[in-house]
Amino acid sequence: MNKDQVEGRAKEAVGNVKDAAGDATGNHKLQAEGKADQVEGKVQKTFGDVKEDVKN
Repeated sequence: MNKDQVEGRAKEAVGNVKDAAGDATGNHKLQAEGKADQVEGKVQKTFGDVKEDVKN
C-alpha cells in the first residue's frame, strides 16, 4: 500500500463524514464538500492503485 492509497482512503472517509453531517443538519454546502472529498479520495486511491500495479 502506498501513500496515495492511504491518503485517498482517508479523504473518502472524511468526505463520508462531512456528507452525513451535512445531510443530518441540512447544511447543503457541507454535504457538497463531503461529496467532493469523496470523489477526490477515490481518484487519489485509484491513482495509488495504478502506481502499485505498475510497480509490481
